[in-house]
Amino acid sequence: MSDITTTPSRSLTTYLPDVPLVIWMVFVTVAMGFVGDMSAPEVVRTFNTGFGSALGEFALILLPSFALAAALSQHRATPAKALATAMSPVAGAGMVCPDTAYATLSPIAGRQKLDVAFGSYAGFKLLFPAGPLIVATGLGVADPMLPVYGLVLLFPVWLAGSVWVRSVDTLARETAPTTPQPIDLRSLRPLAPFAVLALLLAIGGATNFAGLPVLDFVTLPKGALWVAAALAILDCPSAQRRACLDSAVRRTGSLLLVIGAATAFGAVLIRLVSVEALLPSGAGLLGVVSLFALATLFKLAQGSSMATFAAVAPVAGPIVAGSDMSSVAAVFAICLGSFIAILPNDSFYWLVRRDALAEVDSDGRAIWILTGGAIAQALTGLILLTSAVKVGVI
Repeated sequence: MSDITTTPSRSLTTYLPDVPLVIWMVFVTVAMGFVGDMSAPEVVRTFNTGFGSALGEFALILLPSFALAAALSQHRATPAKALATAMSPVAGAGMVCPDTAYATLSPIAGRQKLDVAFGSYAGFKLLFPAGPLIVATGLGVADPMLPVYGLVLLFPVWLAGSVWVRSVDTLARETAPTTPQPIDLRSLRPLAPFAVLALLLAIGGATNFAGLPVLDFVTLPKGALWVAAALAILDCPSAQRRACLDSAVRRTGSLLLVIGAATAFGAVLIRLVSVEALLPSGAGLLGVVSLFALATLFKLAQGSSMATFAAVAPVAGPIVAGSDMSSVAAVFAICLGSFIAILPNDSFYWLVRRDALAEVDSDGRAIWILTGGAIAQALTGLILLTSAVKVGVI
């Protein structure tokens, strides 16, 4: 299940032609160049240079991420069934899609289906190898502490979603009593790639392998991700391995097109408008809020969280690089802005609406429940992030 698939619905683009996001970005980029008095060869040259500037790095991240996600989806025996809620953030990040994580865990979640939904959503946005790694690549940020900052933000953000669920009294009733199931340690085997990923990143953070290129690569996020993906694929039934890899190629190809268009847009934008005009120097808190708002606008306009990551980071990359804003703060400002909101133009809305909220009698109520929780999570994270920037922790 792909996070970039959306259900047609009323959104900010309701009254515009029904055109994919990438077409809009290409059209606006070219039009912006001509409005800015660039010559036709200059528009083409700038578009071409911008389009390919980051695709290699994204391919190194997205291919193994989606292969890992596809491999994990083959394990119908969910790991740690008695821990569905606790596992939801890890599943959201590891499957690189909150939809798939929720669909996997919700059948065993009982009354905690909404907890699983908000946990999967938060993990996808804040944990490696999902949101922070994708956004960091688009911004050109390589900070070994990013996974740690994501974990620190995760717990209060996740808690905000759980508190919201209880405040609106939306815990789903179980249709039949459930019997507690013991945890089968063998069912934890699908988590082995994540353990290896974490171990390699920890080794890379503690040791310098500059003289050993292969070891240096596999202890960096991109290389560690390839190792984890390879382990997950090998753990799949042999008949399913090619299908997993084909799925990874399809999902990567569509996102690379969006990323290329977004990067080209950023290249043209910076040619026409100075960085200082877009993000005033020295405005750390203002910069965080501005990037948060930018990600929010993208998310509201087209619904998909993954497409938001893919489009916003390359656009914001040149702006962040040309300012004195904290690169770590920039990464999580975009991740947190993409929380808002879970609306009917987001496939995740329909998945949860038809399952955990099937008994809710109106779409308005369902939107309030899901969007309210997402906003609570986003604002909790934003308050923590701006406080960290203000005191100089980030």
